[in-house]
Amino acid sequence: MSSLQMPFGNPNAVISPNYCAPQPFQLSMKKKHYFLSSREYEVKDDKYGRFLFKVKRINSFFSSKVVIYDAVGNPIVTLRPKVNSRRSRWQVFRGESKANTDIIFSARISSSFQFNRNLDVFLQNNIGEKICDFKMKASNSANTCDIYGPSSLLIAQMKRKGIFFGRNHFMVSVKPNVDYAFIVALIVILDEIVNSD
Repeated sequence: MSSLQMPFGNPNAVISPNYCAPQPFQLSMKKKHYFLSSREYEVKDDKYGRFLFKVKRINSFFSSKVVIYDAVGNPIVTLRPKVNSRRSRWQVFRGESKANTDIIFSARISSSFQFNRNLDVFLQNNIGEKICDFKMKASNSANTCDIYGPSSLLIAQMKRKGIFFGRNHFMVSVKPNVDYAFIVALIVILDEIVNSD
């Protein structure tokens, strides 16, 4: 993976160091479906039940986007699929921006010729995209995935809970000092790609 210098001095703080816990962190993500393919994700601290994020998929006539809000309703990042991309690619912007200057990172399917849904993740300063900064390796069914950071270190894992009765509950284990808002964004992108398939 890329050895590029990453923001905030912490190689695993992509969105903000405010979302890096000093100890291992367990998240619970639940997805709700609504009319016209709209859906929301609710993210909580699994240990204490503390509400962390609400994630909303917003559809319009021309496009769709996914916004991650903090516990008090402030937009943190907006996830936008890139139109006419050869491989499924999503771009993540600060707040609700869509300006190129506000792109934090992008994620794309690793290969056009694969049955699983591995993602390569590139930070905004990785212009050449020859080596990814982070990598997401999902099972063929996308019921589990491992996320790797700099130096190919495992930084988070996701497992769908109760996969025989629905695919709407995710348990996420995050390593210490890893940006869990970033991890949530990656899991949502993976789930959006799975749903689009």
